[in-house]
Amino acid sequence: QVQLVESGGGLVQAGGSLRLSCAASTRTFSIYTMGWFRQAPGKEREFVAAIRWSGTSTYYTDSVKGRFTVSRDNAKNTVYLQMNSLKPEDTAVYYCARYSRPYYYVNNDVAHQYDYWGQGTQVTVSS
Repeated sequence: QVQLVESGGGLVQAGGSLRLSCAASTRTFSIYTMGWFRQAPGKEREFVAAIRWSGTSTYYTDSVKGRFTVSRDNAKNTVYLQMNSLKPEDTAVYYCARYSRPYYYVNNDVAHQYDYWGQGTQVTVSS
């Protein structure tokens, strides 16, 4: 069983920054693509960012490009999401997730391709 634990959420003013972390309890962390998703109240869960198992490739949804950066430290079994220039529309619960197959980096913006999810961390951006 894989456990993913997010941290780093909170309340921030528009224009501010937060760094989310997601710690994984698995020895095979380094062979899986990891993703970040978010869900705002009354909306469906949406893709935010993904990072290849090696960390050499990343992918972002258009609305966060240039503001968010996904990274990982395989030695620490941790993936990060640095969020800068935050906007009120970024307010949501943010989830990290593990891709369902090792060494895969396709369709990584599709939620059902991920098999393990964290409990989520709330990010609130005030205007």
